[in-house]
Amino acid sequence: MRRLFALVLIALLLGVGIVAVIETDPGYVLVAYGNYTVETSLWVGILMLALFTLGVYLILRLFRRLLGGQESLASWIGGRRARASSRLTTRGLISFIEGNWTRARRQLLRGARNSEAPLVNYLMSARASYRLNEPDKMREYLGAAEDAEAEAGIAVELTQAELRLHSGKYEQALATLVRARRNAGRHPYVLDLLHRAYYGLKDWPELAALLPELKKYKVLSAQALENLEREVHTEMLAASARADDSGEALRQAWQKMPGALKQDAGVVDKYVALLVQCGHHAAAEKFIPRALKQNWDSSLVREFGYVQGSDSAKQLTQAESWLPAHTDDAQLLLCLGRLAAREKLWGKARDYFESSYRLERSAEICAELGRLLVALGEPKVAAAYFREGLQLKETGLPDLPMPETTVPPAKRLAGS
Repeated sequence: MRRLFALVLIALLLGVGIVAVIETDPGYVLVAYGNYTVETSLWVGILMLALFTLGVYLILRLFRRLLGGQESLASWIGGRRARASSRLTTRGLISFIEGNWTRARRQLLRGARNSEAPLVNYLMSARASYRLNEPDKMREYLGAAEDAEAEAGIAVELTQAELRLHSGKYEQALATLVRARRNAGRHPYVLDLLHRAYYGLKDWPELAALLPELKKYKVLSAQALENLEREVHTEMLAASARADDSGEALRQAWQKMPGALKQDAGVVDKYVALLVQCGHHAAAEKFIPRALKQNWDSSLVREFGYVQGSDSAKQLTQAESWLPAHTDDAQLLLCLGRLAAREKLWGKARDYFESSYRLERSAEICAELGRLLVALGEPKVAAAYFREGLQLKETGLPDLPMPETTVPPAKRLAGS
């Protein structure tokens, strides 16, 4: 309260002082311009100058507010368009997910008009055009995507490669991916698409060279990578067997095989089967016992029955040495029956075949028993095995009504 009173008192004293000064000496101001003159007292001149300054200030403020209002208006209009573009883009993506390619493309293209980042719109429009089987439109929108974003080259190339892979155009996709790989380095998605391209082209050596990077960057799951590695090296074994009749290429391919795969039963079986198919029986005869010593495999034992060694009696003895530890292995008994038949030990061969049959009935063992019994003069028993073998082999026959009385074969042939 006291401070307010003091301020009012000071203001009054200043006012009285200024009035006294004005009355004592009002001053004199003369402004001349051409033929015009303005004359006034000093204090009125000061007041007019102050009013002029205030007017200029107010006019400048008004202009600033007007300009600021225009910017706000423009900003509001631009924001509204951007929001509309965002809504159209969202609707377009939803339509794409729903599989409505035509509507999705229309909405995405409309959304691209006022979008600050239309790259996604054009890329998805290209994908929709691919679904609509319109390759010209697809290329057009991929080009628009590249023009819209200077650094979008890799995204455009990956999209283009992916669509070509879907179309089965593996060579074209590979050319695009090789270029993208130079730009993107070891990008995991580039590696994934590369692996799909090489797989489609059956380019096993290139795929084998890519396997370490697929593993390092975890492009595939552990199980998928393991399956792919097994398939790649198995196919390379087959390719080497076809390329060289001497068997040298096949043996070299086996030597280059990763150690873990050399213990894989499926890969080992494939290698032995290729040795037998290519006529390299001596190599197969040496390889199989060593492999079985490390890991017993019934499929590998079965292959031993196909090996035509230089000494079949020795081969039979070798196989019989496995029997005490594997008396219930149907494939071993089948193998023994074949080796005994090769030695013309017909009774032993029959015993082994029948033992295998009792453990595991298959079309293969029925066929072996059938042809042996035909040669031994037992056609009726042989026919029963052949008939059972056919039934075991053809498991997909539909259920059909059969005659209640079976017509004898001779009578049926006579009536035909």
